Amino acid sequence: MLSTARLNLRQPRMADYEAFHAILSCPEVTRFSNWADAPKRGEVERPLKWMCEAFDKRKGCAWMIEDTVTGALLDAIRFNCLDAPNRRAEIGYELHPTAWGKGYMDEALAAVVACGFGPFGLDRLEAWTLPGNPASDRVLEKAGFQYEGTLRQRAWFKGAFHDFRMFSRLAGD
Repeated sequence: MLSTARLNLRQPRMADYEAFHAILSCPEVTRFSNWADAPKRGEVERPLKWMCEAFDKRKGCAWMIEDTVTGALLDAIRFNCLDAPNRRAEIGYELHPTAWGKGYMDEALAAVVACGFGPFGLDRLEAWTLPGNPASDRVLEKAGFQYEGTLRQRAWFKGAFHDFRMFSRLAGD
């Protein structure tokens, strides 16, 4: 578990399904992501199961973000891909719209970055955003990530190709 002044970042549980599904059912949350819009049960259950098992299988690591005062699940942050031989990980995150603009993701990301460069011994963290999502760009930049460029038509989802705006932060930054 990781903690910040206002948040607990804890291991995911399958019991998080209902709250996680409700968050991913918000169009504002999935608009700039590769999550399905209005996801069906399996489209949330499979990734949640992966999140629960990723660390033990050395494939990644995931944390559910909880408000320390209310205990409310605000959403998740992850190392979606953990490349241990190259000491690199890709970060992904979502946040419920009611928590936007309050600095929660800044806190959660700072804790995960510290964990990545500390106990995990990583050298490089990566993240991508979709064009048109300046709020997520700002979150990454405030956490010390640098914009590296745009990978044109990097991925196909939601019936279209999408450009990825790539960001990274190195342990030495």
